[in-house]
Amino acid sequence: MRRTPAVWTAAACGLGLLLAACGNNALPPSPASAPVAADAPRVGVILPETATSARWAHVDQPVLEEELRERGLEPIVQNAQGDAQKFAQIADGMLSQRVRVLVIAAPSGDAGATVEQRAEQLGVPVIDYDRLSVGGSADYYVSFNHEEVGRLQARALADALRDRPGAQVIEVGGSTTDHNAALVHRGQVEELGPRYAAGDLRLVSSRFVEGWDNQAAGQVFEQLLTANGGRVDGVLAANDGLAASVITVLQKHGLAGSVPVTGQDMTVDGLRAILQGHQAATVFKPIHTEAEVTAELAGALVRGDRAAADALAGHRVRDPATGREVKAVLLAPQLITRDDIRSVLGPGRVRAEDICRGELAGACRQLGIAS
Repeated sequence: MRRTPAVWTAAACGLGLLLAACGNNALPPSPASAPVAADAPRVGVILPETATSARWAHVDQPVLEEELRERGLEPIVQNAQGDAQKFAQIADGMLSQRVRVLVIAAPSGDAGATVEQRAEQLGVPVIDYDRLSVGGSADYYVSFNHEEVGRLQARALADALRDRPGAQVIEVGGSTTDHNAALVHRGQVEELGPRYAAGDLRLVSSRFVEGWDNQAAGQVFEQLLTANGGRVDGVLAANDGLAASVITVLQKHGLAGSVPVTGQDMTVDGLRAILQGHQAATVFKPIHTEAEVTAELAGALVRGDRAAADALAGHRVRDPATGREVKAVLLAPQLITRDDIRSVLGPGRVRAEDICRGELAGACRQLGIAS
């Protein structure tokens, strides 16, 4: 469904959690995208990888394609598979094809900044999608309030540990090359720092996992757990993929279910882990809404309507490397616990049959979820 600039202006200026109702993190069944004219303006989209999160291929790509085509634009979408050199080569190819706008979620800030410099030289506007290319020159940035993601995760963990004074916490964060991981951690520190200082909780160790590598996360967590004598009361994991690796280690040590673990992205596996009692919470980010507003922004830029584009981007985000203020749209995340799962299921969302299969059918019936 098309959105008018006025609607997105309101979204950018803070409808907050209401935005969560507009999108979801599962690929819904949908009719074929509308055909576009043979001479439709081209928009290049480069996604970062598929190894650590299924969202890029299964959610972002098809929804971006659909939303861009609805606006009469021809999407050219490719994935860099975590390779900065491949990312640059894809960008060069798209610029050679004379794309009118470039939408990028770069594997790293440096990779994104290099591509943006090249696009700027050719007069092609760039939208940083989901990740800010630190040190870059993107015209706009569309993402979520990732500091709030971290705060939500931290509150969920603190709530789960409220009856355990001095509970020992291990933090497993995302990649140091992803600015989002730094923002999430900043939100976590803001929320849990005072609790650590007061002794309400005790921080055992905090480690980032390069490339959001799930396998590496399991190894890192097991090392930290072993170094602490096999003791941990809660794990602040930055997303559902890292959480799954942590839970696998906890199962090995007979601790799964007694140690709350956080997550992010509201994946099917994450929701199933919550139903199993192995994960305390995840964070829902309305990716469909992110893709939709990005397509609306790209359409304005193709038309050369900077006023409309600026009206969509009601926030400003400071690039920590350059101090530059980047025009931005920041969407609101939503915490999802066991009691919230039923509310995020339905047509065009996560399907009940995906999470309720097998041994979890009983848990779903208990929550009034019909598969």
